[in-house]
Amino acid sequence: MKRKLHIETTVEVYDRIEQLPANEQALLYAARAALPAAYAPYSGFRVSAALLLANGAVLTGTNYENAAYPMCLCAERVALGAAHAQFPGVPVQAIAITVANAQKTATQPAAPCGACRQVLCETEQRFGQTIRIVLQGETGDIYVLQSGQDLLPLSFSGHFLH
Repeated sequence: MKRKLHIETTVEVYDRIEQLPANEQALLYAARAALPAAYAPYSGFRVSAALLLANGAVLTGTNYENAAYPMCLCAERVALGAAHAQFPGVPVQAIAITVANAQKTATQPAAPCGACRQVLCETEQRFGQTIRIVLQGETGDIYVLQSGQDLLPLSFSGHFLH
């Protein structure tokens, strides 16, 4: 018997940064401030991520390209790795991600790649709490999602391995 599974995601859309809660405004500003540090000499596509941890710490990460593209590091995983290294037992409450494109203005948010979506989901599973995700391009709307599961609803998890 064939059945269908319906999966739905809700994205909050904001016109201006001032419409966000104060802590998410600060997080998006932190991501924007870190963006010039991104190393993207090949694609010209810079990505920056800022994390808000449960202890109030804000950590940033940027993408780091390599001529051998599979060796590149994504901003989201750089920031999450820094959080784990510096505050291993502290949950991540929110992440703001912004991008800039040297070829044209990024007028819409760019969502994390599949690998980063998986790491966000596993970080949520590890701490047993969701991570709010705030996305914006250089201009335009701001998207807010309630969880990594909203980006990757059929994520792989450790429960498959036990």
